[in-house]
Parts: sequence; C-alpha cells; structure tokens
Amino acid sequence: MNRTRFAPDRGLAGRMVFTMFLIGLLYVVFVGVLMVLLRHSWPVILIFAGGLFVAQFWFSDKIAAFSMGAREVTPEEYPELHGVVDRLCALADMPKPRVAVAASDVPNAFATGRNADNAVVCATTGLLRRLEPHELEGVLAHELSHVAHKDVAVMTIASFLGVLAGMITRIGLWGGFRARGGRDQNAAIIALLVPLVSAVVYAISFLLTRMLSRYRELSADRSAAQLTGRPSALASALTKVSGAMARIPTEDLRKAEPFNAFYFAPAIASRESLSNLLSTHPTLEQRLEQLGRIAAELGQG
Repeated sequence: MNRTRFAPDRGLAGRMVFTMFLIGLLYVVFVGVLMVLLRHSWPVILIFAGGLFVAQFWFSDKIAAFSMGAREVTPEEYPELHGVVDRLCALADMPKPRVAVAASDVPNAFATGRNADNAVVCATTGLLRRLEPHELEGVLAHELSHVAHKDVAVMTIASFLGVLAGMITRIGLWGGFRARGGRDQNAAIIALLVPLVSAVVYAISFLLTRMLSRYRELSADRSAAQLTGRPSALASALTKVSGAMARIPTEDLRKAEPFNAFYFAPAIASRESLSNLLSTHPTLEQRLEQLGRIAAELGQG
C-alpha cells in the first residue's frame, strides 16, 4: 500500500493476495469452461467478460456512490465533516479523498474507489445526526483505513466474478440457448451445465469475498483505533450505530442490505452462528472485544 501512518497489516495483505489468486484462477477456469460449452459463442464471452470487468473496476467508485445515493459535498456545505477528514488525512499523511453525503436515516458510512486518487468517503445524514465529533472521527478513520490498505479495490475485483457468473447465466438461458434449442441436440445439456457451473463459481467467490470482508473490517477497526489513539470512541460509535439500526424501519434496512459489504456496519446483522459465517462483518461482540484489547494495550483501561 502507499506509505501512510496507518499501521500496515500483513495478515490483511496476505489474505488479499491469496483471495485474488484464487479468484483469478476461478475466473480463468470459469471462462474456459464456458468457452468449451459455448464454443460457437466464445468471442462474445471474451468481449462481454472483459468489458464488464473493466467497467466494474474503472467505474466502481461512481457506480457504488450512485447506487447508495451519495452526493459529493463541499467544505462550505459540511464544514465539520470536511474538517474531520482533513485532520485524519493530515494525521495519516495520505491524500484527501472526495467527501460525500448520502441522504438516508440509516446511520452508516462507506469508502469506495480503485485507488487513493479516486477514493470517495461518504457518511449518511443519519450517521452525522447521531454521532458526536470524536465518534465520527473513529468511523471516518475506519473508512480511510480501507482506502489506505486498498482493500476496497480488492473487494470490487473479488466480487466481479459472482456478478459475471449470474449475468452470463441469465444471458445464456434466456438468449443464446433458447434461440438454438430447436437445432442443437446438446442445447438441453448445455442449458443444465452452464447454470450449474455458474452456481458453483458464484458460491466459491461468495465465500471467498465474505471471509476477506470480515477480516478487513476487523483490520480497519484496529488501524483506526491505533491511528487516533481512541479505541473507546470507535467502540462508542459502533454501539450507538448498532442500537440505532434496531429502530430503523425494516423496509429501509432491506434497501440498504445489498451494500453491506461496503458499509461501516451491516444494515441487518446476523445473529445465528451459521449466518455469521456468511455475513460481511464480524459480530458486534467481536469488534468491541478487539477494541477493548487495544484500549488495554494503550493503557486506557
């Protein structure tokens, strides 16, 4: 990663390299299998897969920000928010990202962008309304840590394969396969194999990204607490945000749930042990326990 004052995390770096290696291998195998099964359509597969990958990676920040209703704001509009980001960037010795606000009562924040020069850090109006300045500082330090460690870009690339598997399955089932069904005696077999291969690929990529996502959230909590020297502020923000989520209408939480992997805290947290294995975030208890250990190490009780 670029040299910043955020503590380097070798565990996170190793997991990102390992995940990208497996995702890349899975991607090559997936495209290869599709080219064998759909041998007459391989140029379309290559062009579609390559084009979708470039688009998702290059425009990931704009797509994510637009999808979550983020709007870039000026220092005149939100001076306190910009002030916190300015202080943290100076403390971390890193470039200042663009600052955005999303008009949502769901208290949350996220960071996106393929690198530090294209990064966006966004807070919702619900978060800004509920948190004290020192708590907001902890949350934004957490999000800036994602930018510094470049795990936002890795998550974008890692999630691409699942998107590709789903889209190719839909196109194949409702497009090419059905059109050739009357002439090709293997069409029925292909129509069964492609969804099966896509489902396996999606399941593997889903599990890989979930495992990485949970670790990167713990890493960002750790880095933010060490940078600011106030793990209690981040713990307070986590507790307050989690408590506020319980009072948000379920309909609003369901709308936010698809973006859980980007958010500071999940819109709908998993409570069952099996669900926790598939969740994007570690449990609140795990996050608070880690912050408690850091506070003890810093002599804060």
